[in-house]
Amino acid sequence: MYGLIGSFKATPGKRAELVSILLADVGAMPGCRSYVVAEDTTDPDTLWITEVWDTQALHKASLELPAVKAAIAKAMPIIAAFGEHREVKVVGGHGLATT
Repeated sequence: MYGLIGSFKATPGKRAELVSILLADVGAMPGCRSYVVAEDTTDPDTLWITEVWDTQALHKASLELPAVKAAIAKAMPIIAAFGEHREVKVVGGHGLATT
C-alpha cells in the first residue's frame, strides 16, 4: 500500500472552508482505502491529510478525476502554504486489510 502524510496552511481564517472543500464528496476514488483530514491542535490555520492507496499509480490517477480536479481548483486560492509532505509504505493498521 502507498501512503501520503502532509500538511497545508490555510489562508488565515479559512481553515474551516478548506476542510469543507477537502471533505466534500468528490465521488469514487478507485484504490483509496483511507482519506483523513485533521485540524492541527497547535496552529489554527494548519491541516494534516493522511491518505492510504492500493498503489502510487492509483493515487496519481485520482488527480485526473474531474471531481478531484474541481476540488483542487477550489482549494488552491485559500491554501497559503504547503507544509511537510511524506510518501510512506503502509504496512497495515486498524481498518486496513493487508494483502
